[in-house]
Amino acid sequence: MAIAMKPGLRAERVIVVEADDTAERMESGDVPVLGTPRLVELAEAATVQAIVAALADTETSVGTRVELDHRAASPVGMRVTIVAELVEVDGRRLAFAVSATDARGTVVGEGRVERVVVDRERFLSRLPS
Repeated sequence: MAIAMKPGLRAERVIVVEADDTAERMESGDVPVLGTPRLVELAEAATVQAIVAALADTETSVGTRVELDHRAASPVGMRVTIVAELVEVDGRRLAFAVSATDARGTVVGEGRVERVVVDRERFLSRLPS
């Protein structure tokens, strides 16, 4: 890693749940509330946002593990704030604590996301053709 990353890097994303974010639309359920796949996507996006400025131009990160408890339903129109904080750095492996809280202060979800920093070209060159 060109720039040493230390725990504490953090990012926040805020969304207002729309129809396209729901379990119905994502085919992960049949109710019009924030779908778990969308919550996972938002959590991962926040982890990327937290470290992007600390990566060298030749580096990127790839997700390797997601553990997320989806604890409460968020209906269409509800504002949800997703926070990711880098809590552990072990060489190229990065571990983040993630949480999502709605406008009422209810914890919607929480968990851990792990990523690995890789050289972009080297990573892409190893993909099967």
